[in-house]
Amino acid sequence: MEFSSHRRSPDPDSPVTPSESLTADELARYARQIRLPAVGIEGQQRLRDASVLIVGAGGLGSPAAMYLAAAGVGRIGIADGDRVDASNLHRQLLHRTGDIGAPKARSAQASIGEINPFVRVDAIGRRVSRDNALDLVTAHDVVIDGTDNFPTRYLLNDACVLAGRPLIYGSVDRFEGQVAVFATNGGPCYRCLFPEPPEAGSVQNCAEAGVLGVLPGLIGMLQATEALKVILGLGDPLTHRLLLVDTLSMRFRMVDVERDPSCPACGTREITELIDYDAFCGAEASRPAGATPAIASSPGELTPAELARALEAREPLRLIDVREPYEWQICRIPTAELIPLGTLLVAPPDVATDQRIVVYCHHGSRSEMAAHALVRAGFKDVRNLVGGIDRWSREVDPGVRRY
Repeated sequence: MEFSSHRRSPDPDSPVTPSESLTADELARYARQIRLPAVGIEGQQRLRDASVLIVGAGGLGSPAAMYLAAAGVGRIGIADGDRVDASNLHRQLLHRTGDIGAPKARSAQASIGEINPFVRVDAIGRRVSRDNALDLVTAHDVVIDGTDNFPTRYLLNDACVLAGRPLIYGSVDRFEGQVAVFATNGGPCYRCLFPEPPEAGSVQNCAEAGVLGVLPGLIGMLQATEALKVILGLGDPLTHRLLLVDTLSMRFRMVDVERDPSCPACGTREITELIDYDAFCGAEASRPAGATPAIASSPGELTPAELARALEAREPLRLIDVREPYEWQICRIPTAELIPLGTLLVAPPDVATDQRIVVYCHHGSRSEMAAHALVRAGFKDVRNLVGGIDRWSREVDPGVRRY
């Protein structure tokens, strides 16, 4: 059976309804939280009556589910069609060694039930798809995106916009993470920030790129925080902002995100039904996980100091920033031009193939991919800035803002 639900409570035959008061056991469990004037008994009842859909019982979904359950969110849906693997355990704390091989949704259901027996847990042991996304999203008050692939991110975004449900977005990559709240009334959606998905295979997932185990815990906890704020109507949720987290420098930065009137999802409302997201994101033609794209020849490398000398000497070169537009707004190297990686992979710059090109990104991984793509496209003198703009700001120009 793919879908199951249970309420682990002292009296499972008496389901809690919105009209019921908190029991003495619940009052004792949530006492420190109820003591907050902004929460109180009314806020705790609101949490008890709320429902949250968590898509992905992995690195992000684990801490989000654990903290939401502990806080007293009354119903939590866990949607994940995978099984627990040993490689999950360093970051996915809902699962234990003994759970290896078990369905993640079931493992998560058991763990959450141990955390709080007053929470109903729905184990949805199947992949969220175009066929079931709207039903699942509509059945919950808030949706948390704990996925690591673009087709599901765009699917959840569009489903949340269509259903009028807030989407708590989170993502991680190596040592960095992002958090935002999308699809709220009047706020932007994921498509406003990323109108088009990157080229298939251009962005690695955790299995390919790796991730510091504590990072998803931090990002997932922040997602849970935003979900609680949305449910309780507290504070200033990240509805028009993107939070960027860099654990290596322990810097937290904020980028404003405005609603795009031309966005086909939340702007023009051209998207009236869910589409084939694997085709939209090019997933059908992507390379297998772990496969390495063919490289005609290798590009060169350039240190920040070497680039600085070349720029000072006014050597003829074209400096290309392959980051996203929101990163460009935070900081950039003077004389650079912005060509995001997804754009560059589809349409290389229209310049002579013998012109010297230097590419850079945040830490150097995306620009390395861009450099190889340019070499394959026939460019003869391509260099990747080692360490990206982060190293540039440390070694050459401290005035360039780090993030």
